[in-house]
Amino acid sequence: MDREAVIEFLGQVPLLQRLPSSSLMKVAELVQFKSYDHGDYVVREGETGQGIYFIWEGQAEVIGPSNGDEGNRPELLLRKYDYFGYGISGSVHQVNVIALSKLTCLVLPHGNSNLLQPKSIWNAEGTPKDFSLVQHILHLEPIDADIFRGFTLPDSPSFRQVFGGQFIGQALAAASKTVDCLKHVHSLHAYFLIAGDNNLPIVYQVHRARDGNSFATRQVDAKQNGAVVFSLMASFQKNEVGFEHQNSLMPLVPPPETLPSMEELRERRLTDPRLPMEYRKIVARETFVPWPIEIRFCDSSSSRRPSQPSMRYWFRARGKLSDDQALHRCVLAYASDLLFVGVSLNPHRRKGLKTTTLSLDHSIWFHRPVKADDWLLYSIESPSACGGRGFVTGLMFNRNGELVASLTQEGLVRKSKPLTGELKSKL
Repeated sequence: MDREAVIEFLGQVPLLQRLPSSSLMKVAELVQFKSYDHGDYVVREGETGQGIYFIWEGQAEVIGPSNGDEGNRPELLLRKYDYFGYGISGSVHQVNVIALSKLTCLVLPHGNSNLLQPKSIWNAEGTPKDFSLVQHILHLEPIDADIFRGFTLPDSPSFRQVFGGQFIGQALAAASKTVDCLKHVHSLHAYFLIAGDNNLPIVYQVHRARDGNSFATRQVDAKQNGAVVFSLMASFQKNEVGFEHQNSLMPLVPPPETLPSMEELRERRLTDPRLPMEYRKIVARETFVPWPIEIRFCDSSSSRRPSQPSMRYWFRARGKLSDDQALHRCVLAYASDLLFVGVSLNPHRRKGLKTTTLSLDHSIWFHRPVKADDWLLYSIESPSACGGRGFVTGLMFNRNGELVASLTQEGLVRKSKPLTGELKSKL
């Protein structure tokens, strides 16, 4: 049987949504095909069976143990993508499973059941303490088929409400876990509906809009307190060879190794004798929590005077990421909302001006494979701001000058107003 077909099949089994792509690939190598005729016993009550069974084709019936009344034995119908035998290793089946038609199952031997207990949805090996912070942020808890739960971690960026990049990255992670690992996201479109509460978990409900041979489409709704606060549509494509060109060239900027980090910039503000002592004391009192994304600015800028509506900076995830390409694209999506729409305010900045920026919608097109724990250049421009909304576009390049992603966003940009209570909506 075609290995790609096996991987695509396993990607649709709800039990396996929690697996890293590396584990799913190993399962695809280890499963064995078993065929049964109508009426055959797949497993019998009191037997251990051969492993974990995934129904590839056909139907089977689960018949519960006899209680002396054959007419009242509980029954359950099993169809394609259903499974049984999980957690049975070392014990016996309490039911009979009988083929109702010609039946084909994929069987993962009991000795390999440890593959179904990964350390995280992104890593099959290692210990959680060694995972990067952004990987922890993008880790989701599977709670049911196509339903996941995410959290705002204490060490993640806090902006009085759930960071928009967290919504995008976690929602994309949820969508990615419902698509076979041969397909990767090539575009997404997101809407921020209500400000998220940092203190509440976020439930991500994935809707399978389409599953095709080459493409798959998912809609994800993020909910808090039962209300949809964020919505995302994402399209996934299987890798294929096609026409290629790139008209956008990477800007000429200094390499990231020659530029100061945000920590170094902060240290300069603390120690620069040319700055007023009172200002340096204010900087020292500010709580500083390093972002999970390392940033090196290519341009000097100021929040006190107007500047060009553009920005360029290098970024990468702190720490080492697993090789899962889905994770790298989720990290890029997470980082893409940092400092993005605020560029539309650059021409309007002046001393004493306080502003509010809130993301309204966000789109990303992924052009090429991404390595998010290596330096990527983010080049941002703002063609327009009008009607209380700022519009920005972005291009992301790898160190080789290859365009890996294009982005757009529109956001609310206003002069700040005094807070009057709990935030209810983005508007």
